[in-house]
Formats: sequence, C-alpha cells, structure tokens
Amino acid sequence: MAKHKGRAWHGRLLAAALGVTALAAAASVWTAQADPTRPSKGGDSAAAAAERPVKKVAAEIAHASEAGPRGVNITIDDGPDPVWTPQVLRLLKDEGVKATFCMVGTQAEAYPDLVKKVVADGHRLCNHTVSHDTTMDTKSEAYQSQQILDAERMITKASGGVRSQYYRAPGGAFTPYSRQLAASHGMRPLGWNVDTKDFEHPGADTMVATVKREIAGGPTVLFHDAGGERSETVAALREVLPWLREQGYTFGFPVR
Repeated sequence: MAKHKGRAWHGRLLAAALGVTALAAAASVWTAQADPTRPSKGGDSAAAAAERPVKKVAAEIAHASEAGPRGVNITIDDGPDPVWTPQVLRLLKDEGVKATFCMVGTQAEAYPDLVKKVVADGHRLCNHTVSHDTTMDTKSEAYQSQQILDAERMITKASGGVRSQYYRAPGGAFTPYSRQLAASHGMRPLGWNVDTKDFEHPGADTMVATVKREIAGGPTVLFHDAGGERSETVAALREVLPWLREQGYTFGFPVR
C-alpha cells in the first residue's frame, strides 16, 4: 500500500488541529453506541452515543467487500468539502451506489451538515484522523491516540451521534498500535486495492483506466472529495460506476 504524496493543505490542517487538540488522548476512555449506523434518540445524541459500549472488531486491515466476491467498495477520502462532497453525493444517489466516506476530523467539525447528509443518504463513516498526518507511523503512541480518538469525537458529534465504522490511516501509515486502538473502539482498519491517484490530477480517463485495469486485484477503490479541485474525480465516478455494474459487479461496504 503506497503512501500518498504530501499535500500542502494537510500541513495547514495539522497546524489547526494541534491547536484544537493539544492534549493527547492516550488515556482517553471512549465508548459508543452498539449500532454505529443509528443516531441516538432524544437529547444530545453524540453524548448518548459515548455512553454506550462498543464492540471490538478485527484489527487486520480490511480489503474485502460485504457484497461478496463480485462486490466493490467505493471509498471517498479527506472530506467533507462544501464544493465537492455534494457533487459526489448527488452522483452516488443517481447511480444507486453506497460508499464509505473517510473523513478528516477538522473537516467534519467545519461542515457538520455535510456529515449528516452523508449518513442520511445511507453511506458509512470512516475515521481519517484529526489532521491527515501521513507520518503517523513515525509518531508516538500518545500522538496516534490523540489523532484517532479526537477525530472520532469530532466525527460523531458532527454526525449527530453516528460513529465511524472504519479507520483509515492517512497515506496508509498504519502501525500495530493504531490498528489495535481503532479496532478496540469498533473501527475496522481499512485499506485499499485500487488507488486512482486523483490527488495527482492525472485526468478522468487515466483514473477510469486505472480502475478497469486493477479492479480484478481487489474490491476497494480510493477516491477523494477534498484536498483540492475534484472535477476529475466526479467525471471519473460518472463513467466508472456504470461500467462496473455492466461488468457484473455490485456495490457494498468493506467487511468489518
């Protein structure tokens, strides 16, 4: 799993996030609702979610699809973004496709209505840390804990009480500690098989060709809805989703 190249916006996110989350959460106690797909009823749903026990999941990095051997997992990273996330959501709705949105904590905090819209449309949430630090695997356990657990609180609050079901390390910078920590809080570590490299702006045709060439090697496809201009991503999704269906694939969520 290759690491993504550095992007300037992540440096700005990191600086902002460190101001918001100065205290490490190594000793943080974090529990959540047993069914992470449903917001709590009544009162402060995010606070209510934090009072419910969470079921530990496997710590191995997931690639397979709940939809079976012909299933495809569409995953969308780094948002939400006020320009591109609504466009991606409209396209997914038009195509009848459910996806997994790997959200950066500071972005979720900034655009809670979009987080709620993602959930309302039937998609799943994934924790992508507070600030998208692609050097996570070189940092202390206390820092990793702060990045993962603070992001979880941000995303859960923004969603109105729906927790993330997955954890994707920025750039694939997993560690044994981060995987075990995420799994103990009900978030299955999530990898990918097909990297469209849309953050490099290779062009929609190149991205579509990458999916067509590599999908046989595994079902989890990586796109982005933030971190830059994403018109190529939208165009690629518009072409590749019908193509996948024509090839006999179905769309699902990653295994947990």
